[in-house]
Amino acid sequence: KFVISFLPPVDIFCLFDSQPKMAGDQQQFFLKWNDFQSNMVTSFKHLRDEKSFTDVTLACDGQTCKAHKMVLSACSPYFKTLLEENPSKHPIIILKDVPFQHLSAILEFIYSGEVNVPQDQLNVFLKTAERLKVKGLTDPQHSNN
Repeated sequence: KFVISFLPPVDIFCLFDSQPKMAGDQQQFFLKWNDFQSNMVTSFKHLRDEKSFTDVTLACDGQTCKAHKMVLSACSPYFKTLLEENPSKHPIIILKDVPFQHLSAILEFIYSGEVNVPQDQLNVFLKTAERLKVKGLTDPQHSNN
């Protein structure tokens, strides 16, 4: 058994050979990216903050937010179905009866996995999240994958 870690600036890969696998005559190695999940979260937040590669616009209360179809689809069956059924290069989705403050908070949650919501807004915020079938904020039994 051995472990190889690369130090900065390439400290994101680690090589493990706990049980080498053979494919024909070649030994197979398991490569793992350390901190993959936290790096992805940081990267998605950065892309959102910079508005890089956005491909969907969400509108409500006369205001708009830019987002990524892939991220919305991964985090909400509602958005996934909507985007699949209405293919467009850069759709504009108008969300009726969704307060802009809730949309902003939901996007924060989708992109970072966490959000602060005032106590007096919590119930109505969670109802909005339920309508939009946001994973992690809704009961999975009520959301269709």
